[in-house]
Amino acid sequence: MNTFSDIFKKSFLEGYASVELSAKQIVVVIFFAVLLGLYIYAVYRFLTKKTFYSKSFNISLVLMSVITAAIILTVQSSVVISLGMVGALSIVRFRTAVKDPMDLSFLFWSISVGIICGAGLVEIAIILSVIVTVVIYALDRIPVIKTPMILVVNAGVDSDAGILEKIRENTGYYEEKSRVITNGVLELVYELRTKDSSALSKAVSSVPGVNSVSVMSHDGEVSF
Repeated sequence: MNTFSDIFKKSFLEGYASVELSAKQIVVVIFFAVLLGLYIYAVYRFLTKKTFYSKSFNISLVLMSVITAAIILTVQSSVVISLGMVGALSIVRFRTAVKDPMDLSFLFWSISVGIICGAGLVEIAIILSVIVTVVIYALDRIPVIKTPMILVVNAGVDSDAGILEKIRENTGYYEEKSRVITNGVLELVYELRTKDSSALSKAVSSVPGVNSVSVMSHDGEVSF
């Protein structure tokens, strides 16, 4: 007489029977995973604007889609293997810091393509890749508000009024960020917006008592 435990095990295994995958199916899935991985590689290479381009990270995007597709195929083949793989992958810890939010988006895109291809839904992976590319390109073309510039002036303490007058004449917005006086020398730091930084620096440097003028731009976040 079968016990409840035996009946449960039998029904569980019958409900999750192993799926026989042919060599042709495996090759097709891996092929499309590689193809879409290379597509992501090309998009990352040509649409991301970075001073320090990471080729190794870009290569990892291709490998990630292929490896993920292989894992999904393995999970489909046997419920026992899938449970063991879940336990094995749960102990893996990735501690590499993702410095750019766009890198995280590309990483998730690559993993998603691998999962979708491994599930046999290649058409969805292709449509997803096209839509993501269009969205990235469209949003990248939207102009970003110009970030403020930083003006650093080193001058005598009596030049304060003249410097402020020149700043008012050559900027649409300005805000004093720092004022330091050391041994009769005044150092001013302004955050400002100007259409012609060259004209601004020349105007400020023409003020009597000004020793040096520096105009710098920054790539930080813009506050509205």
